[in-house]
Amino acid sequence: MMENLTAISSPSTQTPSSIRLWRPAAQRNLRNQWSKLLSRKTQWMSIASDGRSNATALVNAHLSQRYTPQMDFGVLKEMPGIVEKSTQKFTQKQEIWRLKLLSSYKDMVKITCHLSELLSSMRCFQKGSCSSSIVRFSNNSDDRNDMGDGGGVSVFSSWPMSHFEELAQELVDMFVLELSFKRLLMVSLLLSTNCQESSRQQADAFCWSNELYPGEFDDLTATNLISKESGQPISPGLQDPTFNTVITKTSGSLVSREVLQVYLTAWFSNLNIDMNRVEDIFRMVEWEMQVKLS
Repeated sequence: MMENLTAISSPSTQTPSSIRLWRPAAQRNLRNQWSKLLSRKTQWMSIASDGRSNATALVNAHLSQRYTPQMDFGVLKEMPGIVEKSTQKFTQKQEIWRLKLLSSYKDMVKITCHLSELLSSMRCFQKGSCSSSIVRFSNNSDDRNDMGDGGGVSVFSSWPMSHFEELAQELVDMFVLELSFKRLLMVSLLLSTNCQESSRQQADAFCWSNELYPGEFDDLTATNLISKESGQPISPGLQDPTFNTVITKTSGSLVSREVLQVYLTAWFSNLNIDMNRVEDIFRMVEWEMQVKLS
């Protein structure tokens, strides 16, 4: 998803002295970036869980509103306007949970942007003149000849910088793909719970090709989820084309309780994130660094 920095590797032309100065700075930077990756991963999973709770509450409010006219109110059925008032209450609840779901999604996008930024901040570049008495380092390059990888030498025990980047790329790609899938699920949920009581204009606001919040497309561009050709979000590559058709064909028609449950289950499953692999990646990095990330 990101530009492949790992394909760029400088020949080992670094002097022993420059490598000796570079290595501790590179180690500090990698420990810092991977600690942030772990923190962002934890935040992402927590926000995704909140999003599912918000989506569940939205679906429950929608189903309650949908079936209010068929409810048995018992002795309350004689109260004037009981059905209308109940329907209005559930409609208001839907709007509240829609906003909460959108807020969760926005937070997930922001966290995914941070993950992508961390991926591009792993290399360590020398700042200033080599003849300076004080050698400084940064994760931004001032010299096109400085690749920031120490010439391909090992940073800690045996891994070169490129290997850390490859693992980070694999990690970030999973979350970027899952974010795209979460957007598809969320648009489907918003359309599914919108078709009865809202105007066509409001329904159009939940279309795949429109921003769901101001600045969303700028954020998605940072994760390479906006098509350069169409300028619209790239849809997730679902393996089952039938499921892809069913899950997106929701506008203007009632969606069954069972289909809504499928959406919620799919959200909870995090289909594009292999958590065993994620944990393996962090364990391997900790072993190589000989440090417990936190």
